[in-house]
Amino acid sequence: MTPNLNSSENLFVANLQQVSLEKLVKSKLEVLFQQQKEAQVELSGLYNIVLEQVEKPLIELSLKAFNGNQVKTAIMLGINRNTLKKKIDNYKLKPKKGAQAQVAPTAPTTTTLESSTVLA
Repeated sequence: MTPNLNSSENLFVANLQQVSLEKLVKSKLEVLFQQQKEAQVELSGLYNIVLEQVEKPLIELSLKAFNGNQVKTAIMLGINRNTLKKKIDNYKLKPKKGAQAQVAPTAPTTTTLESSTVLA
């Protein structure tokens, strides 16, 4: 049974917790390829477009989870903090600097130093 292209987005919204990211991406790409075939147009740069559309929200949500703390976000993502900073600049994201400023004064200096040593 071929899914109706108009209802394919609704198919996964109801079962979002039960569907893997891989299956969601695959389903969306299948729709894209079908539309491309029907419109008889050439796709160009699809690899970079897909990576950007996954990477940008991943970084946005990760930064939000750590209240804008780039060091903790980079560690969680498994990338260098400088790489994260470049990606933030590239996607023109605005990390919550105010949230970091609110958290920093409440933490003792020694605890912060010990934590950064362990995480490095």
